[in-house]
Amino acid sequence: MDMHEQEFSLEENFARLEEMIEKLSEDDLPLEEAFRAYSQGMAILKQCDDQIDRVEKQVLKLTEEGCLEVFENGEQ
Repeated sequence: MDMHEQEFSLEENFARLEEMIEKLSEDDLPLEEAFRAYSQGMAILKQCDDQIDRVEKQVLKLTEEGCLEVFENGEQ
């Protein structure tokens, strides 16, 4: 299974990022593996950003009248 085709949860992606950070922190990591880990980490960050955007669009807010409505980007 190709890693890029599988959809991970946001929590799983955060755990994968932690693994990439640990790997990149290794003193004896060969340069080629470091580039590969960095590239994978950047792809995971993109997935996280996309997932957060999707969740943000689904957030509901409570109006003054007590009704729920869809959160609009840029609205505070």
